[in-house]
Amino acid sequence: MRSTTIEILFPRNLSEALSIFSDAKENLKIIAGGTDVVTGIQQESKRFIDTEVLVDINRIPEIKGIEVRKKKISVGAAETFSDILRNNLIQNELPLLWKACSSIGSVQIRNRATIAGNFVNNAPCADTVPVLLVYNATVEIESLSSKREISLQEFLQGPYKTQLNVNEIVTRINIPIPSKTFVGDFYKLGRRRAVSISRITLAVLMDMRGGIIDEIRIASGAVTPIGARLTGLEKFAEGKEVNDRFFKTLASKMGEEIIKITGLRWSSEYKLPVVQQMFYQLLKSIEQRSL
Repeated sequence: MRSTTIEILFPRNLSEALSIFSDAKENLKIIAGGTDVVTGIQQESKRFIDTEVLVDINRIPEIKGIEVRKKKISVGAAETFSDILRNNLIQNELPLLWKACSSIGSVQIRNRATIAGNFVNNAPCADTVPVLLVYNATVEIESLSSKREISLQEFLQGPYKTQLNVNEIVTRINIPIPSKTFVGDFYKLGRRRAVSISRITLAVLMDMRGGIIDEIRIASGAVTPIGARLTGLEKFAEGKEVNDRFFKTLASKMGEEIIKITGLRWSSEYKLPVVQQMFYQLLKSIEQRSL
């Protein structure tokens, strides 16, 4: 049982926080909502067992707020899911993100958990990742000496592995406002209806013109090792006529794409038919709302 005392620091602004990260020699972890870190420490998870210092970023104003910047919706890394769900910009311009956030945990969890906390550890079950990927989200990252912005897909490197260095913090998530011609949907499957870790997540965003798929973005989560855009499937679909027969073909190819990524697993026998059926249902739902 863990007996080591953990020090908690409360930086008042971003500069103060980055100074702490720059000088840190201890095994330091960032805490925002604490829904991942605190439970990980309590359960003596390998990712958190050696934690000596927690840096609470909730008092940092620079990583709060939701606003439009250069035709993008910029979301502060420390915004909670409840904050996001109350925001009119998100509801009107990014409905898939609103839907994904509403499916996370319980009200109590959504009041604490933050959007960056959902993906910064790159857990395969992160519900917002497929949606952020189809929205072409980018991530702002800062250290004491530098600032960079990269795509979320580039940021996510492998299960529980990202591009974030020990002296850096994610400050904002920037999401281009999609054209009104795009219609999409999000699906989540868990073991129960609420407060459930995802077993399968899918996000689809599609632009149809004259019955033809002009552009389609498809991303999966949980069923793949990390959230990922299925670019091969997207290229296959673009320029094709929208009809029931093609949607069934596309759903069948979804299974092939996932096997390419994951290989055959013990769970493939039951997961793949579910993924294919739900992908088909998403496509039909999008088609109906595009008419």
